[in-house]
Amino acid sequence: MTVTTTTKIKTAAEFYALVQASAHLRTADHGRIWTRGTLNVLGVNLSKSAKKALSNALPDDLKKFLGGVFWLAFFRDTNITALEFQNRVARRSGNTDAHFAKIPVTAVFGAIKQTVSPQVAKEVADSLSRELRGLWDKA
Repeated sequence: MTVTTTTKIKTAAEFYALVQASAHLRTADHGRIWTRGTLNVLGVNLSKSAKKALSNALPDDLKKFLGGVFWLAFFRDTNITALEFQNRVARRSGNTDAHFAKIPVTAVFGAIKQTVSPQVAKEVADSLSRELRGLWDKA
């Protein structure tokens, strides 16, 4: 179940609160943790153009999460499964349950889609793997 709003999200605090409400997390800080983890993993699975468009559309406090990930050697996985994405987000967020991670990941995806323009959302969707795009579309 997602919470929908009619106003655009302008600050990171509003974003975290929306993620908290949508994912039924205990605190807005949990919303921040899951947002950071999701954006970290999403950033390494987007094309450069989609990542740049998304970065330009997000509030300043969230932009750093897209590119603030250290990888010793990284190659973009264009066929990543939704479960593997959820597993990576869960580990980045201090959790180990990939199945639970679907709830906050979906909440973050929904909050992103409410924050950015439809053109940016489409560009991000087109850059994702087929299975991950399904999760993006459901958010």
